[in-house]
Amino acid sequence: MGRVFSNMSMSLDGFIEDADGSVEQLFEWYTAGPVVTETANADVDFKQSAEDAEHMTNVMAGIGALVTGRALFDLTNGWGGSHPIGVPVVVVTHNVPTAEEWPHPDAPFTFVTDGIEAAIAKAKEIAGDRDVVIASTTIAQQALDAGLLDVITVDLVPYLLGSGKPYFANLTTKPVRLENPTIRRGNRATHLTYEVLY
Repeated sequence: MGRVFSNMSMSLDGFIEDADGSVEQLFEWYTAGPVVTETANADVDFKQSAEDAEHMTNVMAGIGALVTGRALFDLTNGWGGSHPIGVPVVVVTHNVPTAEEWPHPDAPFTFVTDGIEAAIAKAKEIAGDRDVVIASTTIAQQALDAGLLDVITVDLVPYLLGSGKPYFANLTTKPVRLENPTIRRGNRATHLTYEVLY
């Protein structure tokens, strides 16, 4: 059975976007090298160091489903119906988008309206033996609070943003103890993986 993990690029002072909602500096490592990695979305390619490209390829190969929130889904316009990692997407939302709002009925997107537990269960069903990744700070925090998050990964970038949106805030249960990290050095990012100890 796969694991449930969250992943974010984060500044050294703990933010996953700046005060204006931008992730430009945080995503610099996706374009900071000579190795081109094609994705499942024709509009998105990565240009990374050889180490980062290898890391990214290995991580993506283990993912069977992605969970996100409605805010990111709306911000990206649902990635045009094809998320770059090329796996089915489960969207946690209060309201399923209308056909006018979502003109990709055949895209592998599932809209779940009855909470985080149902969304994670659906994503696990879709993923089978592969991992489920959460791409949303709000959903990751809800999963952590519900005891559903197995691993937290951080692509730690060498920026101090000063303010912005934190990776985790206002946890219901605290402190949360994590295992010692595994560390992988990249170009413009250090990749940290923490097992969650409940």
